[in-house]
This record gives sequence, structure tokens and C-alpha cells, in this order.
Amino acid sequence: MTKKKKNSGKKLTAQQLQIEILKFLLGHPKKSFAPRQITDHLRIENNRDSTEHALQQLVQAGSVAQFAENKFGIALGRLTVDDGQGIPDNGKKVQGKSSLRDEFSKIKRSDLQPPTSNVQRPSSFGKPTADKTSNIQRPSSRKIVEGRVDMTRTGAAYIVSELMDTDVYVPPKYVNGALNGDIVRVMLFAPAPYRGGRRGDAQTQRKPEGEVLEVLKRANEFFIGTIRLNRKYALFIPDNPNVPTDIFVPIEAIHEAKDGDKVVVKVTDWQEGKGRVPVGKVTQVLGKIGGHELEMNKILINTGFQLSHSEEAEREAARIPDTISPQEIERRRDFRDILTFTIDPEDAKDFDDALSIRELEGGNLEIGVHIADVTHYLKPDSALDREAYERSTSVYLVDRCNPMLPEKLSNNLCSLVPEQDRLTFSAVFVFDPKDNIVSRWFGKTVIHSAKRFAYEEAQTILDKKPSEELQNHPRFAELEWALKNLQRLASKMRKEREKNGAIGFETDEVRFRLAPDGTPLEAYVKERKEAHLLIEDFMLLANKEVALYMQPPLKRGKDEGASGVKSGAIVPFIFRIHDLPDMSKIADFARFALELGVPMKVDTPKQIAQSFNALMKKARTDDRLKVLEPLAIRCMAKAVYSPNNIGHYGLGFTHYSHFTSPIRRYSDVLAHRILERNLDGKTYRVDAAKLEEQCKHISNQERKAAEAERESTKYKQAEFLSTRIGETFEGIISGIIERGFFVELAGSKAEGLVDFKYLDDTYTLEEGNLRATGRRYKRSFKMGDRVEVKIAAVDLGKRQVEMELVD
Repeated sequence: MTKKKKNSGKKLTAQQLQIEILKFLLGHPKKSFAPRQITDHLRIENNRDSTEHALQQLVQAGSVAQFAENKFGIALGRLTVDDGQGIPDNGKKVQGKSSLRDEFSKIKRSDLQPPTSNVQRPSSFGKPTADKTSNIQRPSSRKIVEGRVDMTRTGAAYIVSELMDTDVYVPPKYVNGALNGDIVRVMLFAPAPYRGGRRGDAQTQRKPEGEVLEVLKRANEFFIGTIRLNRKYALFIPDNPNVPTDIFVPIEAIHEAKDGDKVVVKVTDWQEGKGRVPVGKVTQVLGKIGGHELEMNKILINTGFQLSHSEEAEREAARIPDTISPQEIERRRDFRDILTFTIDPEDAKDFDDALSIRELEGGNLEIGVHIADVTHYLKPDSALDREAYERSTSVYLVDRCNPMLPEKLSNNLCSLVPEQDRLTFSAVFVFDPKDNIVSRWFGKTVIHSAKRFAYEEAQTILDKKPSEELQNHPRFAELEWALKNLQRLASKMRKEREKNGAIGFETDEVRFRLAPDGTPLEAYVKERKEAHLLIEDFMLLANKEVALYMQPPLKRGKDEGASGVKSGAIVPFIFRIHDLPDMSKIADFARFALELGVPMKVDTPKQIAQSFNALMKKARTDDRLKVLEPLAIRCMAKAVYSPNNIGHYGLGFTHYSHFTSPIRRYSDVLAHRILERNLDGKTYRVDAAKLEEQCKHISNQERKAAEAERESTKYKQAEFLSTRIGETFEGIISGIIERGFFVELAGSKAEGLVDFKYLDDTYTLEEGNLRATGRRYKRSFKMGDRVEVKIAAVDLGKRQVEMELVD
């Protein structure tokens, strides 16, 4: 396990921060780091701006050097440990305090050394100094790092570590049983030049290489594949190419599987060691399935999500009463007589949010954001709760939902279905006639939804084109009034967010029309209209205001209602945070955009937001620019969960949380529990260290769910095109590599490769892979070009599409 770093969770003074930065950089004298990397390593509450300011002061003093791409490293030759030369002196000493140079002189040499190890490779791997066939140099002192395994199809792996500038390559023979996604300890070797390379030639240098010493945490213990039976035992052959070993299954643990069946196996003993095979048991028999059904199941299992809930969790869910007791209703604020409704996708099954609206005396409007009260049913440390936390999220594949909660909760008791009393946790806001929020209230409620809208149906009211059936609804006039007022308020909040620096990313979301057997018949881009944005705006409001309540600003306007938890009380809470973007990536992106004719100002975070919003608006009318949208998103930091609030850059919020989807996100379950225990003047603190670990786990599960959803879409896109071999489509060049260029098709957004070898020339890449030009005929292809292509071949297993250019 990683040792807890010094100053974890503390906010350092300017002097302390400079000292800690110097200690860190001296421990890594041959590397350079971005300010965010340094902040993450030190695990301090100081934001990146304060780290960058401290670095600039150290640069001015000559103790730190600034390199390209906003990276910093120790200024070798200028700084020595013994005399502290190069350390800026922070002025006159104050009685009882020491100068920065004095403080630095107290640092021990041992604090400045990079972590090393004298662990020897087992004899079965060969002697380190006698291996004359390897390009790896093995010094007597070896550095050990921790990281996550990114497996390749060849059996080799790359180790991704936050303390390394580049990934660590691990050859297949040194992977030692580690699997994709595992957290491991790796011993690094110094890479030697390729044979024949010139000394000092950067092109001849290898990336860092190493060997896996220990698996600290397994990413997955369930696998899907084929079982082969023998008289006394069975062998499980995983379908996942990133699992390079079979699994031994005792004959008593095959769970009625037949030879050749597709099954799910849980590893019960990893049997770690060279030449040893893991042991497992069959947990689910899938039979002789194939095609898309098998592929969807494989996607879920391979990303770490079980196909069904445990028997214990299902039994617990079955014991929950179907009715709400009068006593429970009595202790809640009653909204059942107030107009309430839901707006969700047409095919949605779990409705976890509803809106209510009514007019108060004086022309004020009361808006209720009502969220399914999952925590009423999900008791801490129950089997249901443990499994919900382990999953942490529902996974939405193209043709199915893998829910976080069993169906009785997700689709029944917690789902805010129409014409049924339902328990909710609500955020209620009062807007004055000028559309300002004048009061807020949070608490447990009971509602009775009058109508279940699909987005398209609600949009017909906003477009003043309601169907006859909708007009015949007994409360149509109220619903029409409600939607128009909510749209007006939502539109104002949206404009205010953009004014405050929110970035309006609107990436295309691909949807499919499926046949009854799951075969894709049509692929199209989901259209986002006012009805979608209306719901989103009020969910953003509730999420923001809950975070503000739990961590109130020092000063808040007199008209802003409930100020939050007691002044001065720091209560650990789960925030949704989004850091500032990496400026080096932004600079590269700006150069890229300029090649497509889009100049961008990106010197400050505010300029970045303004430039990105301008780009999004241009992309709505120029399809060529749509290729920039996914690249822009990749420049951004990833939003994660954390108890340390740094704000949400993308939304332009100083405070943000996730409160509005507890049926499908465990982060929201935690938010509900903490908020409830801090209402009505009460103060309750959860264990901050435990909350931080929960945040990390939930963020990791969210990442895996997103990966599963992307894989699902890619598979269905490939499946859709597999029945259209030989057909022609229009598309846009979305990427260029040495082998050829990628084309993204209009409509389906499927991507395929046009190989240069099938064209009539030899092409070379120019302008940072933005353009490819033929050497002989000088024909060029550049990013954003519109082309017509023919589908040549589809590999469903690899989700790869081959295309040919149509002249």
C-alpha cells in the first residue's frame, strides 16, 4: 500500500510550500513536473495557483528551473543541501520564526533521496548482471513505483504512475501475473540504447522498463469465457485477450456447466508465482450464447461489473415493504397536493428526479427538486449497501442497463412513477418576481407525480404543438403553465452560468434503433432540446446549492436564505470537483485549432472558457469543426469526487456536488446521508480518511463504467456497418496516422480507417499529423476534410472498420 504522504490534507503556508516543493524536486533531480503533478504528490489543500506562484518565486531565486510546457525541475548546480545556496531568503527574521533558508538547512539528506530498493530478481528470472541478451541495464540501486496496469494484446503491459512522466514498459516475461487495471509495484530498470543507435541520439532511447514485483490490488475477480471439462477438473479459457492465463476450476465448482458453455468465473485463489495457475469457481452459466448478447456481457465483466446482484442482496430487497407507513409520511413535508411531474427519456425505467412548482403570495414561485430517497431503503453496511458501494454506479450500455440497485428498488420503490406516493429528499427554492432565489430548504418529503413526460412530449408543449392526447390530460393547463415558467427560469440560469465562465460542451451522443433481437437498424445523433436542458439546469442548481449548504462561503448575501451548516464547522462532504486544464495541452490544442482556421486566446482560464464556448458555437454550423470537440474535452482535467473542494472549472461553480441521482450513483447516496445528518442546525462529521477512500473508489468505478459504455457504442456501430459492406457514406477526416486516416461517418458517428496502401501514392505526414500529402501527385488530406468512403470490411471482435476512399 502507498504510504500516507506528509502534510496530507493540510494547507501549507507560502514558506512551507516552497520547502516541500524543493524537497520533492530534489528527490527527483532528473525530472520535471507540472504544478498540478507537484500538488497531487504533496497531497495538500493548496490549489494549483498557489503551487505555481511558489514555483515562480523559486525560479526567480535560481533554485528551480522552468522548462518547456510549464514544467519545473531542480536547477542542478545552483542548489546544495549543505549551505542552502539558491534558497530565497524571505526577508528579515521575525522573533520566534526562522527564514526560509534556515528552515531548508534542517532538511535531512535522507528526505531528498528518491525511493530505491535492493530487491533481487528471483533466480528463476536469471541473474541481473549476467543477462547479455537484454537491452535493459540493471544498476545495483533500483527505483520502485506503484501504478495501474494497462495491458496490451501481446501480453506486455504499460504501468501508468502519477510519479512518472512516461509510462513504464513491462515485457511479457516480467508481467508476473498482473492483469489489466491491477494496481502493482514495479521495479524499474535503466533502459539502454537500441543496438546500432548513436550515443546521445534521443531516437535510440527506450522508455523506462521494469518488472512487476507485487500485485497490490486486483481490478477484477470475475471473468467471462469458455469452460472445458475433464473427468476430474475443468479449465476456464478467458475471452479477454488481456488475461494471458487459463483458470483451474475444481469439478465440484462448475455450477452445472456443460463442456463448451460460456460461463462467468470468480477467481478464489490467484496462486501467484511463476508457472502457477489461478483457481476459480463458476458463478453463472450463460450457455451457448454468442453474437451481441455475449459481447455485451463480456463488456460488463471485463470492466469489472457483475451481471446480476448477489442472492443476499436480492433477499434483502425482497423483504422491504411495498407500502409507505402513515408514520413515515407524518414525519415528512408533504408535497402530494402540489403539481409534480417527471421528464425522462422515452425508454427510461428508473425515474430518480421530479419537479414541482406552485405560485405563492406576492408572485413568488416555489420550485421543488425532488430526488428519490434511496437512503431510506439502503441501510449502511447492509448487503444491499455493500454491493451498491462496490458497483458505485449503474452502467448504461446501448441495449441494457446494469443497475447499481436491484430492480425492486431501482425500478419500483425508489422510482418516482406517476400516480403513486413516493418518498423523496428535496431541495426547494423560492424565486421572487425578478427570478432571484430568496430562500432555500432541504429535507425529507413525500410526493405524488401527476405526469410522466418523455423529453419529446414535454418539448411539444414548449414548441406549442402538443398532441390531442396530451391536451386531454385533466391537468394540461397547469402542466403547460409549469413548463413555460420552468423554461424561463432555466434559460436565465444557463446564461448566468456561461457569463460566470461555464463551458458549454455538447458532444454528440449516438443512439440506436434496435430490432427485437438487439440488431441495430439505425444509428443517429440524439438531439438536445429545451426540455433536456430544462431538467439539466434545475439538477445543476440543486447540486450546487447542496454543496454550498455543506460548505458555506464566508460571506453570503442577506437574501439568500438558509446559510448552511454552522459557521466555522468544517464538515467532510463529497464534492464533484474539476481542476483547471493542463496549459501545455491547451497550447497544443490552440495550435491545432488555428490550423483549421479557428484562432483561440488561451492565456488564462477565463480566456480558455470563452474560446471553447466560441468554438462550440461555430461547430454547430460547421461540421468540420466538430472534430475539435472531442480533442477539446481531452485537454480538460477529469472531473472526480473528493472531500477537498477546489470548485468545478467546467461549470464555473465554486461549489458542486452530486445529489440528484442516488438510484444510479453511490456518490449521491453518500451526499444524502451526510446532508441529512447536518440539517436543522445539527453538525455531524464523517471519517474524512474513509470518505477520501470512498471518493477514489467511486471515481474509479465511474471511469470503468464510461469505458464499458464507450465499448458498447463502438460494438453497435461496428455491428451496424457489418450489414452494410460495399455501401458508401459521407464523413469527415477525424485523425491521421502513418498508416492512413480515420473517417467519422455522418449520422452513426462510426469511425473507420482508410489505409494509404490502397491509394495511388506514398503519403507523408505534415504539420503535426494535421495533413498527409502524396509525394508523387501532391494530393493532400487534412483534418476536417469531407470525403466519401465505402465500407470494405468490419472486425466485430476488435470493433474495427476498414474503409476505401470513393473518388
